[in-house]
Amino acid sequence: MIPTRYRPLLLAALLSSAAPAVLADDDVDRVFGWVEKATLEPWGVEVKAKLDSGALTSSLDARNIETFEKEGDDWVRFRLKLEDEASGETFTERMELPLYRDLRVRGAGGVDERPVVLMNVCLGDTVYEEQFSLRDREEMNYPLLLGRRSIGHLGLLDVRETFLTEPDCDDDAPFVPHDPDEAE
Repeated sequence: MIPTRYRPLLLAALLSSAAPAVLADDDVDRVFGWVEKATLEPWGVEVKAKLDSGALTSSLDARNIETFEKEGDDWVRFRLKLEDEASGETFTERMELPLYRDLRVRGAGGVDERPVVLMNVCLGDTVYEEQFSLRDREEMNYPLLLGRRSIGHLGLLDVRETFLTEPDCDDDAPFVPHDPDEAE
């Protein structure tokens, strides 16, 4: 049995010995701030994205959201209306995508049901296929919120910093497909 007075020292030694293994990971080069610029692909529309470790699923500002059936499958029809941070112009696009799943969000205002779709987003020099719950975020500061599922693919999150990277994805950018095992 280790005497109580030595336990904090042992814990500190264990943690410090584990730190190099964590920092040796390839993702150490990829550090993101709690707010970053991202582009929605394939359009290249640049938006501010809040990296929110308190949210599990990412969320995207969408309007006129409706689900419908197409050839026996559930789909979602919606409209994107985003201000492009790079040009200052308003980007509007009507979309129809397959419904990936439904999401129930519980909050102070009660329970909210949201459709989830798969879309591509560029952060840094990589395109990620991610789950996005669709919600009218017009009153929010950030049209794009990246939750823990997305943050887990990126690298490290420095909550003290913002805008540590610039989106730079071309046709040859690395692509990280969605992992279907992360559905729930």
